[in-house]
Amino acid sequence: MGDRETCNHSDVTDFILVGFRVRPELHILLFLLFLLVYAMILLGNLGMMVITMFDPRLNTPMYFFLGNLSFIDLFYSSVIAPKAMINFWSESKSISYAGCVTQLFLFALFIVTEGFLLAVMAYDRFIAICNPLLYTVQMSTRVCVQLVAGSYFCGCITSVLQTSMTFTLSFCASRAIDHFYCDTRPLQRLSCSDLFILRMVSFTLSGLIILPTIIVIVISYLYIVSTVLKIPSTEGRQKAFSTCSSHLGVVSVLYGAVFFMYLTPDTFPELSKVASLCYTLLTPMLNPLIYSLRNKDVKEALKKLLEKKSSVL
Repeated sequence: MGDRETCNHSDVTDFILVGFRVRPELHILLFLLFLLVYAMILLGNLGMMVITMFDPRLNTPMYFFLGNLSFIDLFYSSVIAPKAMINFWSESKSISYAGCVTQLFLFALFIVTEGFLLAVMAYDRFIAICNPLLYTVQMSTRVCVQLVAGSYFCGCITSVLQTSMTFTLSFCASRAIDHFYCDTRPLQRLSCSDLFILRMVSFTLSGLIILPTIIVIVISYLYIVSTVLKIPSTEGRQKAFSTCSSHLGVVSVLYGAVFFMYLTPDTFPELSKVASLCYTLLTPMLNPLIYSLRNKDVKEALKKLLEKKSSVL
Protein backbone atom coordinates (compact mmCIF):
# COMPACT_ATOMS: atom_id res chain seq x y z
CA MET A 1 0.00 0.00 0.00
CA GLY A 2 1.92 3.11 1.23
CA ASP A 3 2.68 5.57 -1.51
CA ARG A 4 0.72 3.62 -4.08
CA GLU A 5 -2.49 3.68 -2.09
CA THR A 6 -5.39 4.29 -4.43
CA CYS A 7 -8.01 6.88 -3.75
CA ASN A 8 -11.15 7.68 -5.64
CA HIS A 9 -11.17 10.92 -7.64
CA SER A 10 -13.92 12.24 -5.35
CA ASP A 11 -11.50 12.02 -2.35
CA VAL A 12 -8.98 14.36 -3.96
CA THR A 13 -9.54 17.96 -2.84
CA ASP A 14 -6.49 19.57 -4.42
CA PHE A 15 -3.33 19.02 -6.46
CA ILE A 16 0.20 20.38 -6.27
CA LEU A 17 1.65 22.03 -9.39
CA VAL A 18 5.34 21.13 -9.25
CA GLY A 19 6.26 23.63 -11.98
CA PHE A 20 9.85 23.94 -13.17
CA ARG A 21 12.47 21.96 -11.27
CA VAL A 22 15.01 24.74 -10.87
CA ARG A 23 16.91 26.25 -7.97
CA PRO A 24 14.73 28.48 -5.72
CA GLU A 25 16.74 31.61 -6.56
CA LEU A 26 15.74 31.20 -10.23
CA HIS A 27 12.04 31.47 -9.33
CA ILE A 28 12.33 35.27 -9.23
CA LEU A 29 13.84 35.29 -12.72
CA LEU A 30 11.09 33.00 -14.02
CA PHE A 31 8.44 35.14 -12.35
CA LEU A 32 9.79 38.28 -14.04
CA LEU A 33 9.98 36.46 -17.39
CA PHE A 34 6.38 35.25 -17.09
CA LEU A 35 5.28 38.72 -15.99
CA LEU A 36 6.96 40.38 -18.98
CA VAL A 37 5.53 37.90 -21.48
CA TYR A 38 2.04 38.09 -19.95
CA ALA A 39 2.13 41.91 -19.99
CA MET A 40 3.01 41.78 -23.70
CA ILE A 41 0.15 39.32 -24.28
CA LEU A 42 -2.32 41.65 -22.57
CA LEU A 43 -1.05 44.74 -24.37
CA GLY A 44 -0.80 43.12 -27.81
CA ASN A 45 -4.07 41.22 -27.84
CA LEU A 46 -6.18 43.90 -26.14
CA GLY A 47 -4.72 46.42 -28.57
CA MET A 48 -5.55 44.18 -31.53
CA MET A 49 -9.12 43.71 -30.27
CA VAL A 50 -9.59 47.48 -29.84
CA ILE A 51 -8.19 48.23 -33.30
CA THR A 52 -10.34 45.63 -35.09
CA MET A 53 -13.47 46.74 -33.22
CA PHE A 54 -13.21 50.51 -33.63
CA ASP A 55 -11.34 51.17 -36.87
CA PRO A 56 -13.92 51.26 -39.71
CA ARG A 57 -11.27 50.28 -42.29
CA LEU A 58 -10.86 46.96 -40.50
CA ASN A 59 -14.56 46.13 -40.60
CA THR A 60 -14.00 43.06 -42.80
CA PRO A 61 -14.28 39.29 -42.24
CA MET A 62 -10.50 38.85 -41.99
CA TYR A 63 -10.22 41.32 -39.12
CA PHE A 64 -13.37 39.97 -37.47
CA PHE A 65 -11.60 36.60 -37.30
CA LEU A 66 -8.38 38.29 -36.16
CA GLY A 67 -10.24 40.00 -33.31
CA ASN A 68 -11.60 36.63 -32.21
CA LEU A 69 -8.11 35.11 -32.44
CA SER A 70 -6.80 37.84 -30.12
CA PHE A 71 -9.69 37.20 -27.70
CA ILE A 72 -8.85 33.48 -27.61
CA ASP A 73 -5.11 34.10 -27.17
CA LEU A 74 -5.78 36.54 -24.34
CA PHE A 75 -8.06 34.21 -22.42
CA TYR A 76 -6.26 30.90 -22.74
CA SER A 77 -2.97 32.50 -21.66
CA SER A 78 -4.88 34.08 -18.74
CA VAL A 79 -6.02 30.61 -17.69
CA ILE A 80 -2.35 29.58 -17.28
CA ALA A 81 -0.05 32.55 -16.58
CA PRO A 82 -1.50 34.15 -13.39
CA LYS A 83 -1.60 30.85 -11.47
CA ALA A 84 1.91 29.94 -12.65
CA MET A 85 3.22 33.33 -11.46
CA ILE A 86 1.52 32.95 -8.06
CA ASN A 87 3.13 29.54 -7.62
CA PHE A 88 6.63 30.98 -8.06
CA TRP A 89 6.06 32.70 -4.69
CA SER A 90 3.85 30.07 -3.06
CA GLU A 91 5.12 27.48 -0.59
CA SER A 92 2.33 24.97 -1.20
CA LYS A 93 1.93 25.48 -5.00
CA SER A 94 -1.51 23.93 -4.63
CA ILE A 95 -4.53 24.20 -6.90
CA SER A 96 -7.98 23.07 -5.83
CA TYR A 97 -9.66 20.12 -7.52
CA ALA A 98 -12.32 22.45 -8.97
CA GLY A 99 -9.62 24.90 -10.04
CA CYS A 100 -7.73 22.14 -11.86
CA VAL A 101 -10.90 20.98 -13.64
CA THR A 102 -11.68 24.58 -14.66
CA GLN A 103 -8.14 25.22 -15.87
CA LEU A 104 -8.04 22.08 -18.03
CA PHE A 105 -11.54 22.71 -19.42
CA LEU A 106 -10.93 26.36 -20.35
CA PHE A 107 -7.48 25.73 -21.79
CA ALA A 108 -8.72 22.82 -23.93
CA LEU A 109 -11.74 24.89 -25.04
CA PHE A 110 -9.66 27.86 -26.22
CA ILE A 111 -6.73 25.95 -27.76
CA VAL A 112 -9.03 23.69 -29.83
CA THR A 113 -11.17 26.68 -30.84
CA GLU A 114 -8.01 28.45 -32.03
CA GLY A 115 -7.11 25.47 -34.24
CA PHE A 116 -10.51 25.57 -35.96
CA LEU A 117 -10.43 29.37 -36.20
CA LEU A 118 -7.08 29.25 -38.01
CA ALA A 119 -8.65 26.86 -40.53
CA VAL A 120 -11.56 29.31 -40.96
CA MET A 121 -9.08 32.14 -41.55
CA ALA A 122 -7.31 30.07 -44.24
CA TYR A 123 -10.68 29.46 -45.92
CA ASP A 124 -11.40 33.20 -45.74
CA ARG A 125 -8.11 33.98 -47.54
CA PHE A 126 -8.93 31.31 -50.14
CA ILE A 127 -12.28 32.94 -50.94
CA ALA A 128 -10.79 36.45 -50.95
CA ILE A 129 -8.01 35.57 -53.40
CA CYS A 130 -9.50 32.80 -55.52
CA ASN A 131 -13.12 34.06 -55.70
CA PRO A 132 -12.94 37.82 -54.99
CA LEU A 133 -16.18 38.66 -56.84
CA LEU A 134 -18.14 36.30 -54.58
CA TYR A 135 -16.29 37.24 -51.38
CA THR A 136 -18.95 39.53 -49.88
CA VAL A 137 -21.65 36.94 -50.58
CA GLN A 138 -19.81 33.84 -49.40
CA MET A 139 -18.28 35.57 -46.35
CA SER A 140 -21.30 37.57 -45.20
CA THR A 141 -21.63 38.67 -41.58
CA ARG A 142 -23.99 35.78 -40.88
CA VAL A 143 -21.57 33.21 -42.33
CA CYS A 144 -18.65 34.69 -40.38
CA VAL A 145 -20.57 34.53 -37.09
CA GLN A 146 -21.61 30.94 -37.85
CA LEU A 147 -18.02 29.91 -38.59
CA VAL A 148 -16.75 31.44 -35.34
CA ALA A 149 -19.63 29.91 -33.37
CA GLY A 150 -18.89 26.54 -34.99
CA SER A 151 -15.24 26.83 -33.91
CA TYR A 152 -16.30 27.48 -30.31
CA PHE A 153 -18.81 24.61 -30.47
CA CYS A 154 -16.12 22.16 -31.62
CA GLY A 155 -13.81 23.44 -28.90
CA CYS A 156 -16.50 23.07 -26.24
CA ILE A 157 -17.47 19.50 -27.23
CA THR A 158 -13.82 18.43 -27.30
CA SER A 159 -13.10 20.08 -23.97
CA VAL A 160 -16.13 18.52 -22.25
CA LEU A 161 -15.14 15.03 -23.45
CA GLN A 162 -11.45 15.42 -22.57
CA THR A 163 -12.05 17.00 -19.16
CA SER A 164 -14.85 14.65 -18.07
CA MET A 165 -12.87 11.54 -19.01
CA THR A 166 -9.70 12.82 -17.32
CA PHE A 167 -11.41 13.59 -14.03
CA THR A 168 -13.35 10.33 -13.84
CA LEU A 169 -9.98 8.62 -13.32
CA SER A 170 -8.92 7.41 -9.89
CA PHE A 171 -5.74 9.07 -8.69
CA CYS A 172 -2.97 7.53 -6.60
CA ALA A 173 -1.71 8.88 -3.27
CA SER A 174 0.55 11.42 -4.98
CA ARG A 175 -1.19 14.69 -5.82
CA ALA A 176 1.90 16.30 -7.39
CA ILE A 177 1.32 17.27 -11.05
CA ASP A 178 4.72 17.50 -12.71
CA HIS A 179 3.81 20.58 -14.74
CA PHE A 180 3.08 24.29 -14.28
CA TYR A 181 -0.63 23.88 -15.11
CA CYS A 182 -3.26 21.13 -15.14
CA ASP A 183 -2.87 19.17 -18.37
CA THR A 184 -4.07 15.75 -19.45
CA ARG A 185 -0.72 13.97 -19.80
CA PRO A 186 0.73 14.82 -16.35
CA LEU A 187 -2.65 14.05 -14.75
CA GLN A 188 -2.63 10.63 -16.42
CA ARG A 189 0.70 9.87 -14.72
CA LEU A 190 -1.04 10.22 -11.32
CA SER A 191 -3.83 7.81 -12.22
CA CYS A 192 -4.21 4.23 -10.99
CA SER A 193 -6.96 3.58 -13.58
CA ASP A 194 -6.65 1.77 -16.89
CA LEU A 195 -5.74 4.53 -19.35
CA PHE A 196 -6.37 2.61 -22.58
CA ILE A 197 -9.83 4.08 -23.27
CA LEU A 198 -8.79 7.62 -22.32
CA ARG A 199 -5.72 7.43 -24.54
CA MET A 200 -7.75 6.10 -27.46
CA VAL A 201 -10.32 8.88 -27.03
CA SER A 202 -7.54 11.50 -26.78
CA PHE A 203 -5.85 10.11 -29.89
CA THR A 204 -9.17 10.10 -31.78
CA LEU A 205 -10.01 13.65 -30.70
CA SER A 206 -6.53 14.85 -31.70
CA GLY A 207 -6.99 13.25 -35.12
CA LEU A 208 -10.45 14.79 -35.56
CA ILE A 209 -9.09 18.23 -34.65
CA ILE A 210 -5.66 18.32 -36.27
CA LEU A 211 -6.26 16.44 -39.53
CA PRO A 212 -9.34 18.38 -40.79
CA THR A 213 -7.89 21.76 -39.82
CA ILE A 214 -4.53 21.04 -41.45
CA ILE A 215 -6.24 19.66 -44.57
CA VAL A 216 -8.36 22.83 -44.90
CA ILE A 217 -5.28 25.05 -44.40
CA VAL A 218 -3.09 23.10 -46.85
CA ILE A 219 -5.75 22.84 -49.58
CA SER A 220 -6.67 26.52 -49.18
CA TYR A 221 -3.07 27.59 -49.61
CA LEU A 222 -2.46 25.26 -52.55
CA TYR A 223 -5.31 27.01 -54.37
CA ILE A 224 -4.07 30.42 -53.18
CA VAL A 225 -0.53 29.81 -54.45
CA SER A 226 -1.87 28.48 -57.76
CA THR A 227 -4.06 31.59 -58.19
CA VAL A 228 -1.38 34.08 -57.12
CA LEU A 229 1.21 32.65 -59.53
CA LYS A 230 -1.20 33.41 -62.39
CA ILE A 231 -1.26 37.13 -61.51
CA PRO A 232 0.82 38.85 -64.19
CA SER A 233 2.25 41.76 -62.18
CA THR A 234 4.91 41.32 -59.48
CA GLU A 235 3.21 43.97 -57.35
CA GLY A 236 -0.09 42.10 -57.54
CA ARG A 237 1.56 38.85 -56.47
CA GLN A 238 3.33 40.53 -53.55
CA LYS A 239 0.11 42.16 -52.37
CA ALA A 240 -1.77 38.84 -52.50
CA PHE A 241 0.97 36.98 -50.64
CA SER A 242 1.26 39.73 -48.01
CA THR A 243 -2.35 39.13 -46.93
CA CYS A 244 -1.51 35.47 -46.24
CA SER A 245 2.01 35.64 -44.78
CA SER A 246 0.84 36.74 -41.33
CA HIS A 247 -1.68 33.91 -41.10
CA LEU A 248 0.92 31.37 -42.23
CA GLY A 249 3.29 32.67 -39.56
CA VAL A 250 0.65 32.20 -36.83
CA VAL A 251 -0.23 28.70 -38.07
CA SER A 252 3.44 27.69 -38.14
CA VAL A 253 4.10 28.93 -34.61
CA LEU A 254 1.03 27.22 -33.07
CA TYR A 255 1.19 23.86 -34.85
CA GLY A 256 4.97 23.72 -34.55
CA ALA A 257 4.72 24.15 -30.77
CA VAL A 258 1.86 21.64 -30.42
CA PHE A 259 3.65 18.97 -32.46
CA PHE A 260 6.85 19.58 -30.51
CA MET A 261 5.05 19.07 -27.20
CA TYR A 262 3.08 15.96 -28.15
CA LEU A 263 6.09 14.34 -29.84
CA THR A 264 8.18 14.86 -26.70
CA PRO A 265 8.41 11.54 -24.78
CA ASP A 266 6.98 11.34 -21.24
CA THR A 267 10.50 10.45 -20.07
CA PHE A 268 11.49 14.11 -20.60
CA PRO A 269 8.92 16.08 -18.54
CA GLU A 270 11.09 19.23 -18.36
CA LEU A 271 11.35 19.33 -22.15
CA SER A 272 7.57 18.91 -22.32
CA LYS A 273 7.16 21.95 -20.06
CA VAL A 274 9.37 24.06 -22.31
CA ALA A 275 7.34 22.92 -25.33
CA SER A 276 4.13 23.83 -23.46
CA LEU A 277 5.50 27.32 -22.87
CA CYS A 278 5.71 27.80 -26.63
CA TYR A 279 1.96 27.56 -27.22
CA THR A 280 0.62 28.67 -23.84
CA LEU A 281 2.57 31.96 -23.69
CA LEU A 282 4.87 32.52 -26.66
CA THR A 283 2.19 31.95 -29.32
CA PRO A 284 -0.31 34.43 -27.78
CA MET A 285 2.54 36.94 -27.44
CA LEU A 286 3.78 36.52 -31.02
CA ASN A 287 0.42 36.49 -32.83
CA PRO A 288 -0.38 40.23 -32.50
CA LEU A 289 3.27 41.06 -33.25
CA ILE A 290 3.18 38.99 -36.45
CA TYR A 291 -0.03 40.65 -37.61
CA SER A 292 1.00 44.18 -36.64
CA LEU A 293 4.47 43.97 -38.19
CA ARG A 294 3.45 42.29 -41.45
CA ASN A 295 0.05 43.84 -42.09
CA LYS A 296 -0.13 47.31 -43.62
CA ASP A 297 -3.77 47.94 -42.57
CA VAL A 298 -3.08 47.03 -38.95
CA LYS A 299 0.05 49.22 -38.85
CA GLU A 300 -1.90 52.19 -40.25
CA ALA A 301 -4.78 51.63 -37.79
CA LEU A 302 -2.31 51.39 -34.89
CA LYS A 303 -0.56 54.57 -36.02
CA LYS A 304 -3.90 56.37 -36.24
CA LEU A 305 -4.87 55.19 -32.75
CA LEU A 306 -1.54 56.35 -31.27
CA GLU A 307 -1.88 59.74 -32.98
CA LYS A 308 -5.36 60.16 -31.44
CA LYS A 309 -4.00 59.35 -27.98
CA SER A 310 -1.06 61.75 -28.33
CA SER A 311 -3.37 64.55 -29.49
CA VAL A 312 -5.63 64.02 -26.48
CA LEU A 313 -2.61 64.14 -24.16
